[in-house]
Amino acid sequence: MTNRFKIGVVLAAVISFACSCKKDFLEVTPKGRLIAQKVSDYNLLLNNLDMVNISTNSQVAMSDEIAAVQPYFDGASLKTQRLFRWDAIIYEASEHATEMDMPMKNIYTFNKIIQELPTATDGTAEQKRSIAAEAMAGRAWTYFLLVNYFGKPYDANTAGTDLGFPILTKADVTENKFTRASVKEVYEFIINDLNRAIPDLPAKTTHSMRMSKAAAEGLLGKVYLFMGKPELALPHFDASLLAAANSAIPLALYDYNKTLASGGEFLPIGSYGPSYPSAVNNRECVYNKQSSNFWTFFYNEFVIDKKTVNLFESTDLRLKFYSRNAYYGPEYPAGLLRKMGPTSLQYGILLSDLYLLRAECKARLGDLTGAKADVEQLRKNRMPSANAFVPEAIAGQQLALLNFILEERIREFALSGYRWFDMRRMSVDPLFKATTYTHTLYAATGAVAGTFTLKPERFVLRFPQKVMDQNAGMENNP
Repeated sequence: MTNRFKIGVVLAAVISFACSCKKDFLEVTPKGRLIAQKVSDYNLLLNNLDMVNISTNSQVAMSDEIAAVQPYFDGASLKTQRLFRWDAIIYEASEHATEMDMPMKNIYTFNKIIQELPTATDGTAEQKRSIAAEAMAGRAWTYFLLVNYFGKPYDANTAGTDLGFPILTKADVTENKFTRASVKEVYEFIINDLNRAIPDLPAKTTHSMRMSKAAAEGLLGKVYLFMGKPELALPHFDASLLAAANSAIPLALYDYNKTLASGGEFLPIGSYGPSYPSAVNNRECVYNKQSSNFWTFFYNEFVIDKKTVNLFESTDLRLKFYSRNAYYGPEYPAGLLRKMGPTSLQYGILLSDLYLLRAECKARLGDLTGAKADVEQLRKNRMPSANAFVPEAIAGQQLALLNFILEERIREFALSGYRWFDMRRMSVDPLFKATTYTHTLYAATGAVAGTFTLKPERFVLRFPQKVMDQNAGMENNP
């Protein structure tokens, strides 16, 4: 037995209130630590910042709404360059994958809570069910992230044989054999966790760090939509937005017409962009998951391309989050724009995402009026009302409206990584599977210095060599 989890993550056999890990996990009671025994102890395990700061951001570099600029790109990390080029090998042979480190630690904690709560002292049966439900729904969110990194996009025709991610249900550091479940099995596991959890989750959101009915319903809707089942997704988006409207904390879309107006709460606009609230204070955040986003200010290599800039109307107040200049540097060439903020990627469950996903469901199911209303609900909070309407020529045509909704997702989430997950699911969608995705590298002069085309096999990340070495017999992605 080693001091390393065979999937490649260091874990402790005992977890303190802060979930801190010790290298010697054979020590039964770490000095200065307290083993979780009471129901209140397990509840505190969910108040861990590691549950919020997931530290995965590869999706940003792989999204096609971005471009890269020299000489900044030449000085970027090897991982960053490889992700942008959609290379097969992302990590050096000795490296762990950041896409696995914190998610796997959190799965261990979720499993520990689910596994041990029945024998915890004190607390009521209702409290135990509620805390276990949060852990199950949190595990579901984490597996949804992992399968969208390492498993193929869900295709009903092949999901039963496509390789997904190992399913772990026990907090057992002695486990040393792991087998990749199929994509279908992982999705079924996620759905089962959510269906078991939702009845016992808090009806009202009391803190965005904690799972609630609103968050779990939204996640379940997203899972079904990523499976290509909008008819199953729609009721869950409805339930999520209804529950969010009855939250115990303020949950609502920010109106940029007010927050960016004179005296607005997003002012002043500084070198990090508008004074946008952190995830924990963000009224649009139903379930708080985030990662550092240095690409929006310190690192200048990524920008939005002119084709992405052209998706915005000049009155779109989301443009206030972009700059023509590098961070403390010169103006970019060719109309490229750098995103200034926010300084963290917020990719848990967001209201703006829910509205656009529900609009997509409605459009796919033929409810064009309802889809138009949901898109406009977001847009009127992002620009003057006179410019927020979906053009009539688009609103009355299903495919045109669907394209408009997907473009609205780019406008809302550019340089935030959402586009990568949309690209994945569109790659198996009959309406969009013929789309070709490219990245452009620009020279400092604005000339094209290189173009990279995404190959179908690169819609999934390969497991690092270190993981493969620790798991003999486990098959890697192509």
